[in-house]
Amino acid sequence: MRHSVVTGRSGTWLALVAGAFLYASATAAVLEVGPQADLQAVLAEAAPGDVVQLQSGIYEGQFVIDRPLTLQGPEDRSAVLQGPGKGRTLSVQAPDVTVRHLTVRGSGMGLFEMDAGIFLDKGAHRAQVEENDVLDNLISIYVWGPEAVMVRNNRIVGDRTLRMSERGNGIQLWNSPDTQVIGNDIRYGRDGIYTNTSKRNVFRGNRFEHLRFGVHYMYTQDSEMSDNLSVNNQIGYALMMSDRLVIRNNVSLGSKEHGLALNSINSSTIEGNRVETGEKCAFLYNSNMNVVHGNRFENCDIGLHFTAGAEHNRISENAFINNRTQVKYVGTRYLEWSVEGRGNYWSDNTAFDLDGDGIADAAYRPNGILDQVLWRAPMAKVLLNSPATQVVRWAQSQFPALYPGGVVDSAPLMAPPVMPVNPLEEQK
Repeated sequence: MRHSVVTGRSGTWLALVAGAFLYASATAAVLEVGPQADLQAVLAEAAPGDVVQLQSGIYEGQFVIDRPLTLQGPEDRSAVLQGPGKGRTLSVQAPDVTVRHLTVRGSGMGLFEMDAGIFLDKGAHRAQVEENDVLDNLISIYVWGPEAVMVRNNRIVGDRTLRMSERGNGIQLWNSPDTQVIGNDIRYGRDGIYTNTSKRNVFRGNRFEHLRFGVHYMYTQDSEMSDNLSVNNQIGYALMMSDRLVIRNNVSLGSKEHGLALNSINSSTIEGNRVETGEKCAFLYNSNMNVVHGNRFENCDIGLHFTAGAEHNRISENAFINNRTQVKYVGTRYLEWSVEGRGNYWSDNTAFDLDGDGIADAAYRPNGILDQVLWRAPMAKVLLNSPATQVVRWAQSQFPALYPGGVVDSAPLMAPPVMPVNPLEEQK
């Protein structure tokens, strides 16, 4: 492998690079670059396959990679690409580029111009962006159309001087099939990961904190979101207009609104997820033919809000624990929430299991007539302690036929299912 040293702006580095090309043009070179060098000129002269190794220091400007190569700094990320506060600090336009061990700052603030710290253009197929600090940019990493990109183990912090609505997303994908986003720590942006019009993506093992949405799906099909951790966001995971997803073993803690929001999600598997605290642990809206299995919804105002014509969902072996309202379903149809003799666990179900099979001896109905009245006429709360409401509760308990439709769990569980352990929580 060729080895060259780029020391400054004089002709020395050009001569060294040119000599190296003549010596072994068919093999890759390691080009060591100091902060006084013209980094863009080095990138423009490098051969495909070269490694541009940056020394510690600040490299000011906007940089473009238009050929397959590796741009990397020291492992402590002390090589800083400092943008001028406009446009894109680093743009990748070629396939098979690796960007590693850098700190990237100083993008512009134009959302419509798609300003970003690292911008992967449509030709940047199979790019690898790994183990970087991407700090104080608008959009931190923008994946705009390339295929099979890997974004892994980066620390991403948005511009905290901006209001949340003015910030860009941590990682943004558009039409980037087979892209994986794994092991990143994303904080103080708008959305942690935002994906639109894509497919076959994998988002795994990422941590999201102090964001609007941890993950935001729009029109993204046949994809996986697993083993992620959302802490103190407005919504943990907002998934919309997407089909055939696998949503598995994610955790949402302390969301201000919803932990898990599903809007027009179809033919998907939602299992092993845990949501603690929030206005709604989960919100299922106009979502059909899904398997909702083995999740835990705990300490929310509403455990699961189920509405807007969601049909043919198989809901079983979930745990509803200490939610003020376990389920909110405003409708008159009966919905069976058990599958093949296995229902869900309800912490407020004072049930008996005389045969010891782990299944309660009587069905459980989380909502009654008064719930329906209060949801339709909230002012009726003033009557909750009146004798009339006590009579209604007693009559309903004695005559189950009075129930106005709603969720029925014919085989409620006596104990909550064992949850999988999220790897990110084990690291804490």
